[in-house]
Amino acid sequence: MDLDPDLAALRPLGGFFVLRTEGAAAGPLPTLAQAYADASPDVCGNPLIFRVRKVANALRAPELRVAASVAHQGLAARLWSVALGCAALSGHVPDLDARLLHWDADSSAPDDLWLTEVRALPGDAATLADVVLRGHLEPLSAALRAHHRLAPGLLRGNAASALAGAARELDRWARRHGRTDTAARARDLAAELLAHPLLAGTGTLTGPGTLTGPSFRRRSCCLYYRVPGGGVCGDCCFTRPPRSSPHAPSG
Repeated sequence: MDLDPDLAALRPLGGFFVLRTEGAAAGPLPTLAQAYADASPDVCGNPLIFRVRKVANALRAPELRVAASVAHQGLAARLWSVALGCAALSGHVPDLDARLLHWDADSSAPDDLWLTEVRALPGDAATLADVVLRGHLEPLSAALRAHHRLAPGLLRGNAASALAGAARELDRWARRHGRTDTAARARDLAAELLAHPLLAGTGTLTGPGTLTGPSFRRRSCCLYYRVPGGGVCGDCCFTRPPRSSPHAPSG
């Protein structure tokens, strides 16, 4: 199956998997490449700083690094969902070159991302790693760490957790709709990506080579437990919220 130039096959999967390709003008929206490269500390001028502040206000986060971690994982989940969804459904992945992908830091899925040109790439794990890990998550992590005290292990754990979450959602959708081939491809791709050098050691699969259900356990914490009423995530290294301390393990 060729990659749909409108990526319409992703729409039934829900907002996190949807990527706009038409019907909107990029206008003043920056590309993600511009967002990663922006060194300005200005909350109004730097889209990443703006997004972190927006998340901090929404969650009443006690410190900006908590919001930065949550913002990082959210954008990672969007990118993994689109790439993994396309690869599992069609065997191809769109070229998500950060220079082609516009980002509205004030919007949520599916209105936050807009791809100006759909170019099909192979849907294998190596290509997904190049497109998402190297093309986005490495420069995104570097940009966030320039402004916030985030441990590299925490960010790698976020990337792995976002991938596992996208794979679980895709697996559940595929099984509900009798798409066992799609479910199998999603699981196999996710397992191969979690063994990639940039993600290896971030967590473990607790099932026999499957990502169905709560089967990924990360080795770091995203700090969400520090959000008022946040608790721990389903794949957290903690089984219960630790004492709220700036020195609690984070990766």
